[in-house]
Amino acid sequence: MAAELHVELVAADRSVWSGEATLVIARTTSGDIGVMPGHQPLLGVLESGPVTIRTSEGGTIVAAVHGGFISFADDKLSLLAEIAELADEIDAQRAERALERAKGEEDAAAERRAEVRLRAVAVR
Repeated sequence: MAAELHVELVAADRSVWSGEATLVIARTTSGDIGVMPGHQPLLGVLESGPVTIRTSEGGTIVAAVHGGFISFADDKLSLLAEIAELADEIDAQRAERALERAKGEEDAAAERRAEVRLRAVAVR
């Protein structure tokens, strides 16, 4: 059996995904990080960006994450996000409209959220 880590991706309003994985890639304030079983314990601040989870079954889960924290110890990874959406839940056309609206209103935060959502859809 391959080494695994237990992953919990939680948003402020719900549990987004939970399961076993072999690799998780996330963006932190220190840069992108890949976490595999046996990784050194860590605690970090999540930046807005896609999170990629390689499941133990060989699948890939992608989520758009907007802020929060990442914690890893004893092969348990917690991603505690302010906002998180699975790529499969994102309406790409709606995200494109939101991006155009944010650009027109010069709303940098809304523009960043829309860009992250579109990147997550593209990765899936």
